[in-house]
Amino acid sequence: MIAIALSAALGLASPVASSGELQGVDYFKEAQAIWRTFVPPSGQAETEQGELLRAVEKLRDEAMRNGNGNWDAGFEILLAYLEQHLADPQVYDGATLARTQSILVRLKDYENPLLDDAPFDELADRAVDYYRHYGSRPHARNPALHR
Repeated sequence: MIAIALSAALGLASPVASSGELQGVDYFKEAQAIWRTFVPPSGQAETEQGELLRAVEKLRDEAMRNGNGNWDAGFEILLAYLEQHLADPQVYDGATLARTQSILVRLKDYENPLLDDAPFDELADRAVDYYRHYGSRPHARNPALHR
């Protein structure tokens, strides 16, 4: 699995125990590694894991720094991307899917910006889980996305 190889190359703990379950996950360090490796300084990422983290952080920044004052179709595209990838029952259990969906529904209420880091951190954790499950996968750029 590519995710395990990258974790080992970056000096991170093995993400999978012998039972196949994730153990001792240090999401923050893994998210940092994914960010450094797969998120470009500007524009869309070349990989799904990079684009997932980029989307989370774009949404976080818009809410926290701008109070969603610049909300436009680009942020809707980013939310849709998260919904598409973070609702995968092959990756997440039912409780995680329900929690993720509730966060995404809350983010859609852009007129009342979410000003708490914790839900954004949870979404970033889900991006790490996605990467751990699938490894690195190419991201198909969306020509309508300019954020």
